Order: sequence, then structure tokens, then C-alpha cells
Amino acid sequence: MNKLTNLLRSANYPIVFTGAGMSTESGLPDFRSKDRGLWEKFNPNELANVQALRHNTAEFTAFYQYRLATLYKYKPHEGHHVLANWENDGVIKGIITQNVDTFHYDAGSKNVMELHGSFRTFHCHECEQPFDRENYFAGKSTCSCGGTIRPGIVLFGEQLPQDTFMQAEQEAGKADLFIVLGSSLTVSPANMFPLVAKENGAKLVIINQEPTDYDRYADLVIQDKSIKEVLTEIAAVI
Repeated sequence: MNKLTNLLRSANYPIVFTGAGMSTESGLPDFRSKDRGLWEKFNPNELANVQALRHNTAEFTAFYQYRLATLYKYKPHEGHHVLANWENDGVIKGIITQNVDTFHYDAGSKNVMELHGSFRTFHCHECEQPFDRENYFAGKSTCSCGGTIRPGIVLFGEQLPQDTFMQAEQEAGKADLFIVLGSSLTVSPANMFPLVAKENGAKLVIINQEPTDYDRYADLVIQDKSIKEVLTEIAAVI
């Protein structure tokens, strides 16, 4: 912990990268895990894609209304708030996230690069007219043009938002400290950012419950503490 504290204190441009482990510590189910709640009602692999939106619209909509209902049961944990406070105080410069739950924004973070989009916004898939999230939750799923209303997340079969991806690449390149929180670093191309940072001279820290293929490049690996524990312990002394 002392090493990470010292790295943060000495860094000029720390960037944080968060994955599913950041959210599961809030209790939010990881929809890829077959032993978690979403698999009880749906097969996410069949529904989280563009083809389901076009050809299995009713079940696609039910799936995402269910996911939104699940999301409303949880909230950001202490670690999310620590990161928001750190950004406000200049301790970190921004957050690159694979998560779509909006918890970083909900906690007060501002410079958040959502690589896979998020549930913050909804729009018509055909005409792109924006829609209110609460109306979608209440059951509205069809636009006046006849198109399907959908969350602003990246579905399988779609490209990542290029402006967000480019911003994340630039931020990773400027980082002199890159901290990974709760990601297995297996999803491409998002997993390129730690190496972009490392190749540009950054120190790399990986905090994850399981080993990753990138551990060998890291200057510090923490596996024996939760993300909440690490962040709150450091926040108490930094």
C-alpha cells in the first residue's frame, strides 16, 4: 500500500482504468457470469447484439428493461466516491471504463471515457432521437418513427465510439501512472490502453482478484484486497 501511495503522490498524470470488478463490488451482477441473476431469465449472449434488436425486438427490449431494473437496485460504492474526490482534487486526471452502469458519473466523476457506452442515455436505433431513461424503464420502447428505442451502449456487432476511444488512447499516452481496477484485461481493443501507457513510460498498477496476462508488465500487482479496501485505505492518508 505504501508503494501505491508513493506512486500516486509522485505522479503528475494518473489515469484509472476500470472493469467489471469495480461494479461487482457494489453488488451489481456481471451479466457474463452464468451463476448470476441475469442468466435466470435471459441468455445475454443471444440478446446483447444488433441482430436481436432487429429480429427479436420484444425479447431484446425485455432484456434491457430488466438490466435497467437490476441497475436501479445498486449504487456506487466508496471506491467510486474516492475516485470522484481524487479527480476533483487533481489526484487523478480521468477514468477509462469498460462498465456501462454510470456509477462513476453517479459518484461525481466528470472525465469518464465510457468505452462501451452506458445506460445514461437512450435513443431510437433508426432516427437517433434521444429518449428519457425513466420512460424506457416504464415500458416505452417504440419511437414515433417506428424504430426501436435502445440504451446508449455498444452492442455486439457494433463499433466502439471512435471519439471516446481516441480520447482514451490520448489520455493513456499522457499518463505517467496507469491504475487498472477490476479488469481481467482480456477484452480487445480496450485492453491495449495499459500497454499504451507503459510504452510511453508510465508506471502500471493492476488491482484485480485474479491474475491477468498483463501482470508481468506491471510495476505493482495487488490481488489480496478489494478495490474498495485499497482506495479507502489510500484516501485516508493521501
